[in-house]
Amino acid sequence: MIPASKRSEGVSYAIRDVILPANELKKKGIEVLHLNIGDPNKYDFDTPQHMKDALYQAALDGHNGYTPSEGYLELRQAIIEREKRRNHVDYTPDDICITTGVTEGLQTYINASLNPGDELLIPGPTYPQYSLITRFMDAEPISYRCIEKEGWRPDVDHIRKLISKRTKGIVLINPNNPTGALYPKRTINEIIDIAGEFEIPILSDEIYDDIVFDEEQHATASLSKDVPVVTFNGFSKVYLCPGWRMGYTMFHHRGELAEVEDAFMRIARSRLCASSVCQLASIAALKGPQDHIKKMNDKLRERRDFSVKRLNEIDGISTAKPQGAFYIFPKIDAMEKKIWKDDKAFVLDLLKESHVLVVHGSGFCSTYGKDHFRAVILPPMETLERAFDKLEMFMKKRLN
Repeated sequence: MIPASKRSEGVSYAIRDVILPANELKKKGIEVLHLNIGDPNKYDFDTPQHMKDALYQAALDGHNGYTPSEGYLELRQAIIEREKRRNHVDYTPDDICITTGVTEGLQTYINASLNPGDELLIPGPTYPQYSLITRFMDAEPISYRCIEKEGWRPDVDHIRKLISKRTKGIVLINPNNPTGALYPKRTINEIIDIAGEFEIPILSDEIYDDIVFDEEQHATASLSKDVPVVTFNGFSKVYLCPGWRMGYTMFHHRGELAEVEDAFMRIARSRLCASSVCQLASIAALKGPQDHIKKMNDKLRERRDFSVKRLNEIDGISTAKPQGAFYIFPKIDAMEKKIWKDDKAFVLDLLKESHVLVVHGSGFCSTYGKDHFRAVILPPMETLERAFDKLEMFMKKRLN
């Protein structure tokens, strides 16, 4: 038996790992209600038609070869125009790189900036790739607490306490995956102040920036005057095309990140480029009609409100109200009764008995995510209603 690498031993991805037992049920002809994965296109959302047309036309027009490694200039210019219009932040084309989704941008940045033993402060709970990729590079992800009773707002005092000589960045995910939190301007400014005091950059994941329900999202770079900010964004969520794998990374600084940015671009050149036709279709996304965003948010707001009300009616479950993205992160209050060994056992038990698939909260942070689960609010109302009815029956059986 040829052994796998030591580096691969700790690799797991909770969001997709739970699909494996669900697939076994489906092989038996059992219907599974999926509330596990943040893919709008798996439900009743679809990529805007003008983007599909642009993708098809790009292929017909022969744009099927390689592109510049940093991405087509026209696409980077369109991103610059969006940032100026939406966030009042100025970028140059040289400070932007088109990536194969946000994940590749994150992988490339961590490769370019972290050495073994370095530390990256990440939200607790967080999108799993931040801890996974950091560990894969032999660096250390350090989770800072987000306060559930305050809508999962980052604990700024805890961030300050965690900073050490090895800290090489503070991650913000706003709106947040998995909690749906939307960070207040004051909180972002406080974190910027800490980063400036300790001369470390902020990594700001803003892939859900236009998916908000009650208040606007504030881009970190728009609030930072002299603290370097690396922003990860893309088209998967707001523009409903996750399978296209279109992301981009933007560097906003006054020279502090010059070496890291150069390393990032060199690594980007080594991996060739992102999809040519999808890049051209992404230009159409930015320059074409934007009316699908309001329609999407209106549907999600209704589903958010229903989900919050319905989950808080279930004995043994409680939840904060998400303000953005399309996730909800309920607490399993009944864990106190020691019915399940941990939240993953709860999730697998719910799947096996009620055929509802969610993701265990500890998969997003073993400390601040435990005893929770993440669900999506993407399904149509009738699907959500069925799923929550099944969850309520499940809880009643376990608690009686």
